[in-house]
Amino acid sequence: NLGELDLTTDEFILDEVDSKAGVDLRQYSKQVESELQRIEQASIKDYIKESQNIALLHNQITACDSILEAVSKIREFILQKIYSFRKPMTNYQIPQNTLLKYRFFYQFLLANERTVAKEMRDEYVDTMSKIYYSYFKSYSGRLLKVQYEEVADKDDLMGVEDTAKKGFFSKPSLRSRNTIFTVGQRGGILSPAELEGPILVPHTAQRGDSRYPYETLFRSQHYALLDNGCREFLFLSDFFMVTGNAALDLFNSIMGKTLSMFLKSMSTYVSDCYDSIAVFLCIHIVLRFRAVTGKRSIPALDKYWEAVLELLWPRFELILEMNISSIRNTDPQKLGVLDTRPHYITRRYAEFSSAIVSINQTFPNERTNALLGQLLVEVENFVLKMAAEFPSRRDQLIFLMNNYDMMLSVLMERAADDSKEVEGFQQLLLARTQEFIEEILSPPFGGMISFVKEAEALMEKGQLDRLKNDEARITQLVRGLSSSWKQSVEAMTSSGKHTHHHFLFVPQGALTQLIQYYHGFHKVLNQPTFRSLAVRSELINLHHLMVEVKKHKPNF
Repeated sequence: NLGELDLTTDEFILDEVDSKAGVDLRQYSKQVESELQRIEQASIKDYIKESQNIALLHNQITACDSILEAVSKIREFILQKIYSFRKPMTNYQIPQNTLLKYRFFYQFLLANERTVAKEMRDEYVDTMSKIYYSYFKSYSGRLLKVQYEEVADKDDLMGVEDTAKKGFFSKPSLRSRNTIFTVGQRGGILSPAELEGPILVPHTAQRGDSRYPYETLFRSQHYALLDNGCREFLFLSDFFMVTGNAALDLFNSIMGKTLSMFLKSMSTYVSDCYDSIAVFLCIHIVLRFRAVTGKRSIPALDKYWEAVLELLWPRFELILEMNISSIRNTDPQKLGVLDTRPHYITRRYAEFSSAIVSINQTFPNERTNALLGQLLVEVENFVLKMAAEFPSRRDQLIFLMNNYDMMLSVLMERAADDSKEVEGFQQLLLARTQEFIEEILSPPFGGMISFVKEAEALMEKGQLDRLKNDEARITQLVRGLSSSWKQSVEAMTSSGKHTHHHFLFVPQGALTQLIQYYHGFHKVLNQPTFRSLAVRSELINLHHLMVEVKKHKPNF
């Protein structure tokens, strides 16, 4: 340091002289002076350079003070907005919208004070997570109070006999709630108007003593979730400027606890649920809500929808399998008095199958089709097993036709005409009706029918002459028909009406078939083999028969 060194001291000069003996002192002193000037110049430059840094530092300190002040004010403002969410009965969309207006504050924090930005984000996550959790917990709890008290249990299966103690028709509550196998008005929940309609207000419902099936509560709860979830995801993406997985992670840190609670309570409900229509409707509510969030391009709930379906599908399949085996294991002996009218088990099947088929048509699913196919096989077997209990073939056929017809008419009301179920029952009904027609024609006209069949078979082979000696048989047939055909037709049509309450066309079909056989009888007797038979003149005129038959045509 120059200030600490006295260059004029004798000591210094003498030392230098001693060390450099023989040197010109004047010359030397000039040298020393120029050296000193150089050192002085360098230190002045250093000082100037430092002073610039000091000025900059001063400015930085001043600026830093104002940034810190800004950070502190922004922190306070955002916290105040976040805390305002916590007030009871707050419509939190209002503070959210305010926050969105000041999004640049958060941007400023992110650029200048990341720890405070993180603190704000954590505070928001913590607050909203608690708000959603407590809102949905309370809402779900209140919803359960307006659910039907009487719900299906493990004994409420298709194959359970009416007389069983736990048979559902014996429950007095059944009149006041939807039956287990009938969709009734319940399918309306999938219509756009109901699906995205206003959510249920439980205390209003409770005041009015209204009660609802599970799927109505499920729809309301999940529509509230869909609505809040979509809005929250958009807010997070916008305010916190996150996308992709970062946005999903942030959403899950807020909604995760609520979604877990939903899944847990649903798992509890499902494990003890035997109402397959409720479960199936819930599956279809989720399929539709998933399509809604997809349309809005909001992936936030995708994983949740999958988790819900993974709970519901296996349960639906299990309940369906229980119903399938309940039908397989029925004992006709235990099903009460034999009756040719449609059986209550086939009615349950028809109602249930048409409900599931009609819902499934809107969002076709192979798993459902496979199970319905198994159910159909069991019901067809059941109907045959029950029919076998009747001693006469005639009653067996009436029972089969009545059941097939009832199932067809219920199915055709709801299901598409080309569904597997509809086609199957149409074929079965046609075959049994044909057999029944033969059955009712047989007592009065059996002799003529077997003669016509036999003669037509021989005519095809060109061997009709083999019946040439049957004159006595033919005479008896012609005279028998002439004397009794009118009474036989009348008896047949009236008994057809009584025994077969569904089929006005069965007696009609029998009459049409009778005309065909009688036409065949004429045709056979017109062959050269029988042309010389005197009894031919006693044949009833075919036209006359047709006119009479028309009189018995049922009025539809």
